Amino acid sequence: MEYKIRQMYPNEYPYLKEFLYEAIFQKDMGNLLPKEIINKPDLKIYIEDFGRKHDHCLCAEANGEIIGAVWTRIIPGYGNIDDKTPEFAISLYKEYRGKGIGTKMMQEMLSLLKSKGYKKVSLSVQKENYAFRMYQNQGFKIIDETEEEFIMMYDLTNTVI
Repeated sequence: MEYKIRQMYPNEYPYLKEFLYEAIFQKDMGNLLPKEIINKPDLKIYIEDFGRKHDHCLCAEANGEIIGAVWTRIIPGYGNIDDKTPEFAISLYKEYRGKGIGTKMMQEMLSLLKSKGYKKVSLSVQKENYAFRMYQNQGFKIIDETEEEFIMMYDLTNTVI
């Protein structure tokens, strides 16, 4: 499959609503959460007013359509570790998962963050989410956990991307 990873343009930021919803781990596919869930304050901070100083977003495009996004921002989100570390979010439409696109998007974002001088990046992932293994394989380390989630961090200072 041919695709490219590129900077997401500001006029495309509204797509982040769809990708935020897609990023929510839903283990019961027969009983999906309503799309309005992204309007909850603890979720909408991941995309609300996107485009500020520490906001970065890349997208995957295939056949002229955006099929995935990876974005970071410094927010008090689920994976927040301090006020200098961007929190990582990534999402692909279901039909494009398992093809290496998410891994490539992740690597491109890690490279971008390193080039911008960030020292680390964090994320939160539910323990049952298959993406947990992808994060581990890319070098994210568990630094904390709750009953349902791992808080993971990637050290940008000691890695070659």
